[in-house]
Amino acid sequence: MAAPSILVVLHDFALGGTERVAVRLAEAWAKQGVAVTIFAGSDAGPLRPLAGEAVEIVVAEPSIPRGSGSRRRLAQAARTFVDQHRFDGLFIPGNFHWPVAAALAGSGIPVVAQVSAALDKPQRGRLRQWAFEVRMRHLLRGVQAVVALSDVARDQADRILRRLVTTTIALPALSDDAAPPLPIPETKPPVILAAGRLVPEKGFARLIDAFARLPVGAAQLVIVGDGPEAEALRRQSETLGLADRVKLVGYVADIRPWLDAARLFVLASDFEGYPAVLVEALAAGRPVVATDCTPATRLLDAPGAGMVVPLDDSEALARAISAMLAQSPPDPEALAALVAHHRIGAAAAAYLDLFAGLRP
Repeated sequence: MAAPSILVVLHDFALGGTERVAVRLAEAWAKQGVAVTIFAGSDAGPLRPLAGEAVEIVVAEPSIPRGSGSRRRLAQAARTFVDQHRFDGLFIPGNFHWPVAAALAGSGIPVVAQVSAALDKPQRGRLRQWAFEVRMRHLLRGVQAVVALSDVARDQADRILRRLVTTTIALPALSDDAAPPLPIPETKPPVILAAGRLVPEKGFARLIDAFARLPVGAAQLVIVGDGPEAEALRRQSETLGLADRVKLVGYVADIRPWLDAARLFVLASDFEGYPAVLVEALAAGRPVVATDCTPATRLLDAPGAGMVVPLDDSEALARAISAMLAQSPPDPEALAALVAHHRIGAAAAAYLDLFAGLRP
């Protein structure tokens, strides 16, 4: 019997959470004997090597770089490719790629679309939220299954789509051979770590403002990541007199060494789907202070795991950071156990079970 085959459609290999998860899933499926193909609009971006040697990568000809109308062109190119080949299942990773799901529905091949970003954002307001839900129903009307990363997102998706079509599968943020957590360091001053793309919605300006409210010498703030806000964040730190206490280190390929050196991780976003970095922080045994920006903050309900604060409240963020620094460090292994179900092998197998149930 021939191995099952899955096609993954990606715009490119950019440094995004959706792209990283999709490429790592593709590699994991290939290791489990699946014939996996990634159809990409462009080979731009550094994540392509994560797919390994067993995943076939096909790039659209001509290439489709990101830009105005590029997702529509990607959807058309993917449909042409699918019509010329045979697959047992089609995987559409993340909200960004939903237009591709609409184009591939009706191809005769089961389509699984993933929900990667928040579905219900208070910041949208009622009218924009209504428009978002109408568009989501339109784009996903023909898919056979939807995957959410939390039960909250699952229930939201089913409500919006008006059909029970969504399954919860844990975000595969951790490798199966992830290193066990190290003891929390006792460095003075302790290191507060934050990470992500430096864009306004990630809340780094709010975090720096909160950090400025801490006593001098209470901690050092390290921000890992790159993006258009980098220079503005540096200027903010200088204006607040924090240039020697706030360190922006830029993009790093592996956040784990920075987590190992940290006393506390902070997620200050306005909204998130299910952020891998929160899972990675707990897996490294580091407690987390987070804004109420994602269903993933339910992981912080466990004793010692962290605290959740309201959105857009620098004072509350500062108080929570101070409170966590004042507490005795939690047991790193207990925190890591909270996210053991996020290992790639189990998540990849759950996806394959879902595809198998959709095959005629």
